[in-house]
Amino acid sequence: MTVATSSFAYDASEPMRAPIMVVGDTPAARERARHTSELSGLRTLSELSPAEAIEALEERATLSALWIEIDEEPTLPVRRLLERAGREAARKRFGVVVAARIEQLDSVMADLADADVELLVNADEMERLAGLSLAIGPQHIGGARDVASDASAARLRQLSEEVSRIASTLARLSLASAAPPLSPETMAPPRTDVPNVSAEALRAMIRARRLRASFLPADLFADPAWDMLLDLLQAEIVQHRVPVSSLCIAAAVPATTALRWIKSMTDRGLLVRRGDPHDGRRVFIEMAPTTSAGLRRYFQEVGMAAI
Repeated sequence: MTVATSSFAYDASEPMRAPIMVVGDTPAARERARHTSELSGLRTLSELSPAEAIEALEERATLSALWIEIDEEPTLPVRRLLERAGREAARKRFGVVVAARIEQLDSVMADLADADVELLVNADEMERLAGLSLAIGPQHIGGARDVASDASAARLRQLSEEVSRIASTLARLSLASAAPPLSPETMAPPRTDVPNVSAEALRAMIRARRLRASFLPADLFADPAWDMLLDLLQAEIVQHRVPVSSLCIAAAVPATTALRWIKSMTDRGLLVRRGDPHDGRRVFIEMAPTTSAGLRRYFQEVGMAAI
């Protein structure tokens, strides 16, 4: 285990913060994670494999955050590390960030269970910095200055301001109501007194929403919560189950943003996570019965022409 060095120097008036432990399942993953970590201005423990990280966590008492970067399908050491990271996140010892690819999302989420971690999927540099900022607190990012280059210092300040802005937005999104969690018994099919919705009409509505991006900029119409609810209602009607990765695609926004919406709606009791009884490495998302009933009654009131 080595402590990476960089040209960042800390203000002497600021207390030295605990380092970030960087872990990757490939050399490229470790280098990518280390780059993001060092850009934050915090000290970095780098070049750790998943197996090394499990051992290091036993020895290391203090961290600002644990960053896990995954390039390949999770192996047994990666799965063990994710499970350990979930337990550490629950104990609030330090923040946890997991960066993965969309192809790995379902298995990664199954290993993390309901752990309160910052999960990044196909994230760009700004999303990665924002995720780290949320994991350890926005005030920790940008506390360093680059003594080697004024231009680099200016760039770091710009990144710090942007990360703080994004982190504040994401934090507001992550706030959930205090609604009690749903029990498995609530997953019964909707009652017979709720209106039926035509699967064909719903498919036509979803297609019409997608077509807007063919004529106007797609970001004008970003409405991930609504798009995910439509996709889940369609799946419910045709009795299909929706994995987390598929629902992220249906949201028509970056996967990391979609995950935050899924978490927010799940915390509020609008959606329910269900493990696949036949495959412990896959997680499905369903609407809560009250959400389904409300959506069906909405369409009964306004008609299926509402887009």
